[in-house]
Amino acid sequence: MAIAYPHFLGSENGSMDAGFPSLSLPTPLSPPVILTQDELKKIAAYKAVEFVESGMVLGLGTGSTAKHAVDRIGELLRQGTLKNIVGIPTSKKTHEQAVSLGIPLSDLNEHPVVDLAIDGADEVDPDLNLVKGRGGSLLREKMVEGACKKFVVIVDESKLVNYLGGSGLAMPVEIIPFCWKFTAKRLQDLFEDAGCSAELRIENGEPFVTDNGNYIVNLFFKRDIGDLKAASDAILRIAGVVEHGMFLDMATTVIVAGELGVTVKNKH
Repeated sequence: MAIAYPHFLGSENGSMDAGFPSLSLPTPLSPPVILTQDELKKIAAYKAVEFVESGMVLGLGTGSTAKHAVDRIGELLRQGTLKNIVGIPTSKKTHEQAVSLGIPLSDLNEHPVVDLAIDGADEVDPDLNLVKGRGGSLLREKMVEGACKKFVVIVDESKLVNYLGGSGLAMPVEIIPFCWKFTAKRLQDLFEDAGCSAELRIENGEPFVTDNGNYIVNLFFKRDIGDLKAASDAILRIAGVVEHGMFLDMATTVIVAGELGVTVKNKH
């Protein structure tokens, strides 16, 4: 989706500085620049990389938005602007990307505390709770991002919702393949009051398989599921469930690129 994007930079408090030079003759304003959704993601990603400092251990996210951040980190390393960075990738795909960019990599066994993680999200609610994992990497993302001191989330404004599940799109749950229909039915029944439907994620005619060898069941809600922590606990009590895509009280900062520029939201 293309969004009109005027010629200005948004500050963290949302105020704008048009920055027009003083001219002796009147000059017509430039027309708005039309940016695609991917270009907005790139703007948010580059803003997030400003949090990165030399010597950090970084969690490297997965997905179309996080890809821009990883590209930018690799670029700054090549320039010498950043040094002594260690990356911990959240998926095989991000691992391959980071290797191609020359980013030194490690894992949580060697670095159990991560300084900063940067990743995208599929939904963000007003309390900065997230839905993640529509790319299929939710388990490794949650492991890495749960170990970080600061978790910066980068999104375009289309990802903002009033409540988790409010977009009507999938809330993924990673499950083991054994008797997956049984597990999917239990998940659907758990949220019957929210009008839940559970569907196995299919890719190229076959069940999608995660980096961990598991399946993904996508949950779709017609109504608010209510208490998120209670919902989280109930999902994880179902035998056969590995992890779910609700990231609760994890994000410390959310960077939103949208029609009025870049907004930075911090966890209070």
